[in-house]
Amino acid sequence: MVARRPIALAAGIVLVLEAVGLVLLHMVLAKVMGGQRMSLDGLDPDLMVTAIWVMGAVFGAYVALCGVLLVRLGVRDRPSGRAVRIVLIACAITHGVLGAVAVGLLGWGAFAYLMVVLGLVVASLVLYAPEAEEEPAPPVEPVREGGAAPA
Repeated sequence: MVARRPIALAAGIVLVLEAVGLVLLHMVLAKVMGGQRMSLDGLDPDLMVTAIWVMGAVFGAYVALCGVLLVRLGVRDRPSGRAVRIVLIACAITHGVLGAVAVGLLGWGAFAYLMVVLGLVVASLVLYAPEAEEEPAPPVEPVREGGAAPA
């Protein structure tokens, strides 16, 4: 294939860097939430801070896993298994949904970034698609003129 290895490696590196950024973002959000000491509808502020930390860790680990899988895909330069493809498809869907939300909340720059990442992940999935095993077509019997084909 033309450039499937660099695309997979670039997507993997971008996702690993994005994972670091997501964890740092959640750290800042947890610090801000912890400093406010306000509750939302009676929720415990400490519980919300803990939830932000956990969400940052889980989401960062998920995106980092996707990045590592893409780097491994680019290094090995072979199609991946079904489980890896499912994880990467879920990652692409996540970036599509986040892009739709980001355009309203953060602006077109965040949307463009998320769509570039989405494009890299989808390109990696398409370029490393498992090759379908083609079965030979059954032979076709010729039709005689003036009548139907013999049974």
